[in-house]
Amino acid sequence: MSVQERKQRERADRERLIVATARELAARDGWDAVTTRRLAERIEYSQPVLYSHFRGKREIIGAVALEGAAELAAAVRSAAGAADGPRARVTALADAYLDYAARNPSVYDAMFQLDGGLAFASEDTPEPLRDAFAALLENLAEVAGDGVEPGLFTEVFWSALHGLATLTRAGRLPPGESARRVELLVDRIAALTSEV
Repeated sequence: MSVQERKQRERADRERLIVATARELAARDGWDAVTTRRLAERIEYSQPVLYSHFRGKREIIGAVALEGAAELAAAVRSAAGAADGPRARVTALADAYLDYAARNPSVYDAMFQLDGGLAFASEDTPEPLRDAFAALLENLAEVAGDGVEPGLFTEVFWSALHGLATLTRAGRLPPGESARRVELLVDRIAALTSEV
């Protein structure tokens, strides 16, 4: 291995450590507790070293969001891929999405609530965000219904899932009804025939 390759590997390792530590701190203490000073102390590097990787907390949040988007896409694809038939795939997709949001609240916040400096729904949207949307689209397009543009349908379905995830976490929905909510969402929003 050349010196340059070693330096690149070490740089990538430091970036992964910064992101992992930010995730850990945010999960334990909330995003307000994630500061560059605290991160530098935890990873035992100086703040200038941290700033050589990320310009600040905003970029760290963005990195966590991109990592989360990749994880969410994998979870959705895995769950939907294991299901048999369109209705089961959509239900599995919804369950996987809501489960990811519930198990990773600080990452979910980085993805959708905090400013990580990421562009959504534009030409500048980073690939992990595009792929997370594609994971939803792949499994929802077939149930969009006649005359409904699959991308638009996916946006609406995703919005409903995001609303369920956010309202459930905030305690604004009665507990214990998640399965019934998903069933209603699948039955009413997706144009599922009795054959599905």
